[in-house]
Amino acid sequence: MSKPASDLLHRFIKALTPAEKRYFKLFASRHTIGDKNEYLRLFESIDKMKEYDDELLRKTFKKLKARNSLAIAKNRLYETILKSLDAFYSESSVDVQLRSLLHSAEILYRKSLYDESKKMLLKARRIAERTDRHTILIDISKWDKKLIEKDGYTTISEDEISKIAAEDNIYIQKSANYNEFWELKSKLFFLLNRQGKVRDEKEVIQFKELIDNTLLKKEENALSFESKYLYYHIYSAYYFGTGAYKESHLWLSKQLAIIESNPSFIKEEPNKYFAVLSNLIYLCSRLSKTKEIQELSNKLHNIHEHIDGKLNEDLSIKIFSTLYSTELSLFLQQGEYEKAALLIPEIEEGLKKYEGKLNKVREAFFVFNISILHFVKAEYNKALFWINRLLNDQELDANQEIYAFARIFDLVIHLEIGNNDLIPYTLKSVQRYLTSRKRMYRFETLMLDFVKKLSKSNSNKETIIIYKELQSLLEGLKNDPFERMAFEYFDFTAWVDAKISNTTFDEVIKKRIELRKGYDGLMG
Repeated sequence: MSKPASDLLHRFIKALTPAEKRYFKLFASRHTIGDKNEYLRLFESIDKMKEYDDELLRKTFKKLKARNSLAIAKNRLYETILKSLDAFYSESSVDVQLRSLLHSAEILYRKSLYDESKKMLLKARRIAERTDRHTILIDISKWDKKLIEKDGYTTISEDEISKIAAEDNIYIQKSANYNEFWELKSKLFFLLNRQGKVRDEKEVIQFKELIDNTLLKKEENALSFESKYLYYHIYSAYYFGTGAYKESHLWLSKQLAIIESNPSFIKEEPNKYFAVLSNLIYLCSRLSKTKEIQELSNKLHNIHEHIDGKLNEDLSIKIFSTLYSTELSLFLQQGEYEKAALLIPEIEEGLKKYEGKLNKVREAFFVFNISILHFVKAEYNKALFWINRLLNDQELDANQEIYAFARIFDLVIHLEIGNNDLIPYTLKSVQRYLTSRKRMYRFETLMLDFVKKLSKSNSNKETIIIYKELQSLLEGLKNDPFERMAFEYFDFTAWVDAKISNTTFDEVIKKRIELRKGYDGLMG
């Protein structure tokens, strides 16, 4: 549900950092004439509200003059906050600096101070060329041309005119090149976000059609830093989407290297740096690169060093979600369930603190893993509570992959609880959902067939036979590139082994970990 427009100013003020609020108060006291105390009182009153209360605000400011009604005062306050933020961040990025220099050059030009205007343009050009800002270089060139035209072409040679035209063509070419890469990247992520990783040959073809674009044939086709960043980004996403994690890790590592070679890019685009780090951490967890995970996590912890120590709420949320999600996932993979349990209170506190602000898919992974932790501890009703929290979130339906696997896991929980009366209804519901979303792949089909057979079993002996059939079928899927992702969500084979051997899921996982350690020791 969208929030009312009257709530906009409240949400804006609440989104400000303490430093931004302090600067606004100073800015307002210096730049607001006449009603400055009124503006500050209005700002402070709204800031104190946990929930926006328009009625209370009207009562507090009922003595406002007709010419300065509350609606007008709020609009002016909103504009004043924007102006204060513009001043606060005037030196925060290269783009802001370049726009300021360009504006200054324009003012000087219109005042007929042509030499001073030229100096400003030269300074802007040096910064833009150094930082590969080809779009703004076109604007700088436009004002250079005005200066040339103003002198009636007496200060330039014919060769220099050709040189300027050639440089402009390069800027235009780089800009067009970036747009082409952006289009390819966006179409690829559109597919990934809509359907998740590939599950059959038809979906592979969809992905491959994008990668087969001639622009992607060689790295040299990327003509700028940002185009090269997108070049690596496209390949890392393609291999991730097709389940080739080693290849995806390789391209993501290249993406990280190019970012870290450009400190100004990290400072201006911390979200992109963060995304690459968090994606690499996920891949490393799947590839058992424990040492690299620690190195990457340290970089995440120290990200504030690259952005002058100023962490906004968005980055704080992402750091919370990535680090805690990674730790929880790793502890579950390693069978360290007590350590995983110690994270839960802090995770629940973060989920509450950032309610409505956390990425829905990231939140879903938290909820899914918390449900798995309770399942491992045989706390099946708690596991059901958490998986229902995920399934009842209608916004997650768009991300079919995690939602689909959550519905399968929901069936498994019902089997453990022994909700025999609910299982037939739940089974039909899951089947309808998967069929309507065209997600009846091999794993989903065999799991639903298994539940159907199990619901008709009349003896313990027959039940064990059904579980053994499922065990054999699941083993055949674990190495299938289209099906193995199901086991990234939950170790269904360990659950089946536990049922057959009449032991606990926890014990099966721990035995597997010990065997793996022994194997690694022999190989080492």
